[in-house]
Amino acid sequence: MRTSNVATAVAAASVSAALLAGCGADSGDEAFEGQSADAIAAKAVEATREAKSLRVKGDTRLPDGSTVAVDVLVDQEKNCEGTIDTGKGKADVRHTDATLYLRGDEQYWRTALARQPEAARQIVPEVRDKWVRMPAGDAALAGVCDKQGLIAAMDEDKSEREDMKRGSTTEVDGEEALELTKRTSAGERLGLYVATKDEPFVLRTTTEGGKTPGSVTFSDYNEPVRPEQPPAGETVDMEELAGGKAS
Repeated sequence: MRTSNVATAVAAASVSAALLAGCGADSGDEAFEGQSADAIAAKAVEATREAKSLRVKGDTRLPDGSTVAVDVLVDQEKNCEGTIDTGKGKADVRHTDATLYLRGDEQYWRTALARQPEAARQIVPEVRDKWVRMPAGDAALAGVCDKQGLIAAMDEDKSEREDMKRGSTTEVDGEEALELTKRTSAGERLGLYVATKDEPFVLRTTTEGGKTPGSVTFSDYNEPVRPEQPPAGETVDMEELAGGKAS
């Protein structure tokens, strides 16, 4: 799986990441001694899936040439908080008590409503510096706060599980990691970095070359995620705004 798969998964709202799994030759490294790349990757995917929470931080270039960056802490219950940068605006995001809140800058909202100029004219002034309560089940941003859905999307292309190779150990943000790599027929170099200490969590994924290069780092495993509900005085309701009910 490549970094751009997350861009597809989370970038309904705009994000990106990926998990890799594969089989390949063993190396003489002490980390995961005697285990194939396939076995190591399978353990990494499972450990990441079972983690109670994690932080996803990275960026990717989408096929249209735009760049999307994300930095969110998310848990199994879909609690999350962080930031999204679409390259055409930035937004803070929170999901708590089954409600999604978004606080975007003016450019973010103008870009999001670009195809609805009349709605943009009415809504943008109302949402400036406000947390916007998004409609229940809103598909545009839901993916960024769905940890399990994100992991599943990262792991959707099973063909990328083949012909991986074990590399040497390196460091990712101060943690020792074993690198697994693969060259695709399109000339991309995919990289998966697996923690060698304690749980074999995925620490980073990379895509070099091709149309959607990028890098995503995974950290803060099993840390508590406790986003605060925005104050009522700083919150507006998107359904009311869209319906022309807001004052």
